[in-house]
Amino acid sequence: MDASKLQDIKDWLIDGARSAATPSAMMAECCERLVGLGIPLWRVGVFVRTLHPEIYGRSFIWRQGAEVETGTVDYSFQDSPTFRDSPLAAVVQEGIAFRANPQAAEAERYPILMDLRAEGVTDYLALPMTFLERQMHASSWTTKDAGGFTEAQVEAIRSLIPALSRYTEITTLRRTASMLLDTYVGNRAGERILGGQIRRGHTDTMHAAIWLSDLRGFTPLSDRLPAETVVDILNHYFDCQVTAIREQGGEVLKFMGDGLLAVFPIAERDGDPAEVCGRVLQAARHSRGSVDALAYQTGDTVERFRFGVALHVGKLLYGNIGGGNRLDFTCIGPAVNVAARLEKLTSRLKRTIVASEAFAGLSGEQWTELGAFPIAGLSTEQRVFGLRDEAVA
Repeated sequence: MDASKLQDIKDWLIDGARSAATPSAMMAECCERLVGLGIPLWRVGVFVRTLHPEIYGRSFIWRQGAEVETGTVDYSFQDSPTFRDSPLAAVVQEGIAFRANPQAAEAERYPILMDLRAEGVTDYLALPMTFLERQMHASSWTTKDAGGFTEAQVEAIRSLIPALSRYTEITTLRRTASMLLDTYVGNRAGERILGGQIRRGHTDTMHAAIWLSDLRGFTPLSDRLPAETVVDILNHYFDCQVTAIREQGGEVLKFMGDGLLAVFPIAERDGDPAEVCGRVLQAARHSRGSVDALAYQTGDTVERFRFGVALHVGKLLYGNIGGGNRLDFTCIGPAVNVAARLEKLTSRLKRTIVASEAFAGLSGEQWTELGAFPIAGLSTEQRVFGLRDEAVA
């Protein structure tokens, strides 16, 4: 084996694998270069744990002659037989290496090795990948060569792990930062923050449809139920809205107690406000149905829920606001204030969905005027609209 070419691969990884645009491309190029060195790889896998509220880990699997497969697993995977009965469990949890011949009798205790046996694999090597903070991740290496890996080949793979770990850690950290920003501030804001928009007062103007909702009767609900139950109810309640909002191109900016603020951006040059407002209304109808169907058992009682959502469209400021080094990426402006005032009218008007004149005028003839009402901060009363198909409740 050419030691200098092996070192070239390590240097390439440490330098960021610049010829590979993505982690999947890195996997493909790295494995192909190792095969070119004479290491008879058949299947190589990398499993990386993540810092994400729903995803436990991500996997990358290279097979000779095939595209790299990527996948994710949720937190239930930790307790599944697939993981518990896999050599990777010990690698990830204890940081120990594992090697076995899938064709040998002792391999029968591991389902993954039985699958590899059926493929004709003759050697399986699992190695921990240790990040700087000592968190363990895993890699697996297999071959179909009759004699398995030679000791020299195993040593070459082992020697590559530190460089592969550094590359994987860097790409994982960036992805983690992106996912956490997406989770806590939203995708659009996350992209801007990662792009360098982090100074206080740095704002942009956005034309958008605005969604502002809250749960009716939340205060008495939170007074009579345990705090843990209230949190669980809120999570179920927000699920009823967030999925619909994101499916229709919206971005959730804030959860404020039982309140939710979302925006649906309208492109300045070629955006179609009517099309965007139509999607917002679809999301509102879907959320209304989901909340109506939500039932939560508390002891002998089944809790049912009502909510109100106000829809408006206008200009707003979007960016960094705060004090010192504690900033919030949010939106403000008269349009947001109007939406907030409209939302307060939903309960008074006994409606789930209400809209401003500006929004109703852009989203078809499915609205009926509910009257003109004073809006705090505005000199004239504002016409408010409700859906024709919505019964007064």
